[in-house]
This record gives sequence, structure tokens and C-alpha cells, in this order.
Amino acid sequence: MRFPVKKFLSYYKPYLTVFFSVLACAFIVSAVTLTFPLLVRYITKDVLEGDLSIALSKVYWIGGLMLVLVAVQNIGNYFVDYKGHEIGARMERDLRSELFTHMQKLSFSFYDKEKTGQLMSRITNDLLLLSELYHHGPEDYVKYLVRFIGAFVILFFINAPLTIAVFCFLPFLGVFALYFNKMLNRALRSNKERIGDVNAQVEDSLSGIRTVKSFANEQIEIEKFNRENNRFLHSRKRTYQAEALLYNSFETIIQLITITVIIFGSASIVNNTLDLADLITFLLYISYMIEPIQRLTHMSTQLQEGITGFQRFMEIMNLRPAIENKPNPVTLSEVSGEIEFNQVSFRYEEHLNNVIQNLSLRILPGEYVALVGPSGAGKTTLCSLIPRFYDVTDGGVFLDGVNVRDIDLESLRNNIGIVQQDVYLFAGTVMENIRYGDPAASDNEIIEAAKLANAHDFIMNLPKGYSSEIGQRGVKLSGGQKQRLCIARVFLKNPPILILDEATSALDNESESIIKESLELLAKGRTTIVIAHRLSTIRNAKRIIVITEDGIAEQGNHNSLLACDGSYARLYSKQFELL
Repeated sequence: MRFPVKKFLSYYKPYLTVFFSVLACAFIVSAVTLTFPLLVRYITKDVLEGDLSIALSKVYWIGGLMLVLVAVQNIGNYFVDYKGHEIGARMERDLRSELFTHMQKLSFSFYDKEKTGQLMSRITNDLLLLSELYHHGPEDYVKYLVRFIGAFVILFFINAPLTIAVFCFLPFLGVFALYFNKMLNRALRSNKERIGDVNAQVEDSLSGIRTVKSFANEQIEIEKFNRENNRFLHSRKRTYQAEALLYNSFETIIQLITITVIIFGSASIVNNTLDLADLITFLLYISYMIEPIQRLTHMSTQLQEGITGFQRFMEIMNLRPAIENKPNPVTLSEVSGEIEFNQVSFRYEEHLNNVIQNLSLRILPGEYVALVGPSGAGKTTLCSLIPRFYDVTDGGVFLDGVNVRDIDLESLRNNIGIVQQDVYLFAGTVMENIRYGDPAASDNEIIEAAKLANAHDFIMNLPKGYSSEIGQRGVKLSGGQKQRLCIARVFLKNPPILILDEATSALDNESESIIKESLELLAKGRTTIVIAHRLSTIRNAKRIIVITEDGIAEQGNHNSLLACDGSYARLYSKQFELL
């Protein structure tokens, strides 16, 4: 992937004033650093070899100047460190916000393929390393390039032949840098993928810790984690190998430069083309020239890590959501709730078989419809096409006669309420979780929604009532309590269309009875689609639709379907045989 330089630099734009101030200070600090060997040269060559009667006075003046320069250097370094890091932190915040916002726009199909741990690695580790590059990169390059170029120019004026001899080593540094940086880049990219796998394994194991412990499978999870951890170690070893080759090659060349200066500089003194003061100055500046080379070499790791992090950042940012609004989409106002599937076919991937094939179905406004059938027949998938969690492969889904693809996504989904078997509650309070149904709702509206969902009584028995913390995924609540909070959330949303996907199948009979009452109240006056495996819960549905792998097998009410003695009757009999 070609590196997007323009996009990379665009994140500096809001902070250009402070950024250039930091660079200016870095320049001043480096320029001040270069003056110290010149002052030493002036003292040893001019002051101490001149009129000694005034030498002491000049030394004091130069000492005072040095103190002033040290003060300037320290103030400049403070500004560079403080403001430079602040810019990096602000840019990291901007990048993370942009990436998270973009992730919110990506479709279900993206999350079906990606591991949460990998995504977390991109939004945390990658951007942290990238912020270091944004901050240290330009500032350090200015600082060390000024020192290198300044030292080189000064050395050239002291002794041009010796300086040229030193310069001849620099092309070798460039060759080694290019070769080993490529190796380092590959290793660093592998590191990021491996640490993402470690994060994914940790997230998976800790999220399912109750299942792990219930099966006493802690050792299995430890082994799975150690496997990913060792893969990460292996990738780190390749990184350290590349770093060792790079840095040791540089160290060897730098040592050769120092030896060259000592030998040829000493020879120049013998030949009277260089004096001792100049050789001392030369050696001081050689260290000033070598230090930038060493630092810039070490910065290559930071550069590669930052570039790799930005490339991984852009991989996500360049992804287009599979589900997007068309230009000038329809915004729903009054929704009656008529839903129609017209010759709908759907498959999750191009290379997979259709989950739904040429299915047509019309649901009237306010109708209570139940979908039943064997697992894998496509009931949940069919309902996922209504709010456009996925788009149909062929055919069309219509709401009040308008193709859902032509409707604004936010408008469409605001008119659909979904209660699932696997409910999701966020870490926070009861009040915050119910308010998720309508962020603008008042406390009284939230309490009313909880009463309608038969949740108010148990909420009031919690330690802090509606202000009680419920833990990650509502871990402090029972299954029935979590389900009632989700129902309260939908009551608060008050949508004209309701989808109930196995909303009571995981509950005990007492909880199911309470929640069934809440759901019946919730369904009043709304177009309701219920997906159910427990057929006793949908006997009163106005229409029951039996869906198999071949499509709609039959439909009707409970009594008429039993009388037909078809697919529904067999499902019903089998369920009661099990009981």
C-alpha cells in the first residue's frame, strides 16, 4: 500500500502554530549546543595562547556566556519536551476519535470477520506508537540534522581533507539503513498482528470466564493464551535480530570514523597542518556528528513502528461500510408498519450458498407474526434485513411501500425496536442502560418505561435503585432482570415495528411469564415479528409462518396449522414429546 503522506501530515494542521514553535526551539537548542566546542576552541587557541594578563577576565566572560546558553538550552528543552508531547497526545486523541467514529459506521459484515482484540490493538497500541512518531519524529530530525550539518560545516572549515575522509563513510550508513529497515518493517508489522492475536485471546477468555470456570477448563485457556504469547515472542525475536544487525553495523562504521579521525588527525599535527586545539575541537564535533547518526539510527525503529501503525490505521479508515445511505435518502415520518419481502435472496459471502432463496412475504401494519422453523433456516437473517444490518443479495425489502435501501439508516432503525435472547447491557447504571433507548428521555420517562417492562420493583430493591451499577454486560443481574431492562429500553424508544428474537427462550418459567406479559404489552399497536423455538409462547399469534431451508413451508394460525398436520404440527408434536 502506497504511504499516504498527505493524509499523514494533515493531522498536524490544527496544531501548526505550536508545532512550528517546538521545531524552532529544537533548532535553537541544537544551534546552542554547537557553540560550546567553538567556545572551548576560542579559550584554548586564542585566550590561553594570547595575553595572559587579560585571559582570566575573558575566561570569566565566556563562562558567563556559557551559563546563559545553558539556561537558553534548558528552557528550550523544557518547551520541546512538554509542548511536543502535548501535541503528540492531542493528535493521538484525534486519530483514536476518528478511528472509533469510523468503526461505528462499519457494517455487521465487517465485525463478523474481525476479532475484537485485533481492533482494540489498532485503536490503542498502534496509535500510541504513532503519536510518538508524530511528536518525536520532526522534532528529533530537526534537532539532530542541525547538529549533524552544523558540525560537518564547522569541521570542514577546521580541516577539509579530514572532514571529507569522514564523509566517505556515510554512504555505507545509508546502504545499511535501507537494507535492514526493510527487514525491521516486516518484523514490526508481524509484531502488531501477533499482539492483536494476544489481545483477542485475552478478550475471548475473560469475556467467557464463567463458561471457562463452569467447565473447569482454565488449563485449556492458559494453553491457548501461551500459544499466542509464544507466537508474539517469536515475532519479537525477529525484530530484535533486525535491530541488532542494524545497530551493530552502524556502531562498527562509527568506530571506524573515530579511528580515522584519531590517526589522520595525529598525522596532521605531525605535519603541522593541524594544531592540538583544532584536533580537540575536531574530536568534540565528531562526537556531535556521530551522536545524531546514532540517534537517527535508533529512531528508525520508532519511524517504522509509527509508519506501520499508520498503515494499519488507514487499512480501517479506507474501508467503506457495506451498508450506506443513498444520496438524498427518504426520512420516515409517520410509519404504519407494513413490511414486504419481495423475491428476497441473501447470502453472507459471494462464495457461500444462499441462506434465503426467492422468499416473498407481506406483513400488515400492526400485525403480530411469528416465525418458526428449524435452526439455520434463516429466521434471524430475514429479520436482520429489515433494519439493513445486511443488504439483500436479490429482491427487495419494503417498509410502507418504500425500499429500505432508499430510507435514511438512522431514520429506519429509529423506527424498529429489537429484543434478543442474547441481551447486551453496558457497564454503568440501570438508569444509563434504559436511557440508551432514548438519550433525551427524562428520569420520569425512564421510570415509566421500567414499570411497563415489569422492571421497576426489582430495580427499587437494588442497593441504589436506578443509580445501581450493573457491571460489565450486566453481570450483577439475573437473566430475567437483564431482559426486562432491555424491554424497558425498547418501551422508551417506542418504535412502530418490533422484532423479538428468541426473547424468552433462555429464561425460567417464572421469568418467562413476567417477561411474556411485558412483551405482549409492548407489542400492542405495533407491527411485531416474533422468532420463537418454544412454540407455546406464540400460540396466540395472528399468523404463524413456518420457514425451512426451502423457504416458507406454510402459514396460518395455531389451530389451522395443527389441522393441516404439516411442518408446524410435526414441530409442535416433537416439542411436546420432549416435554
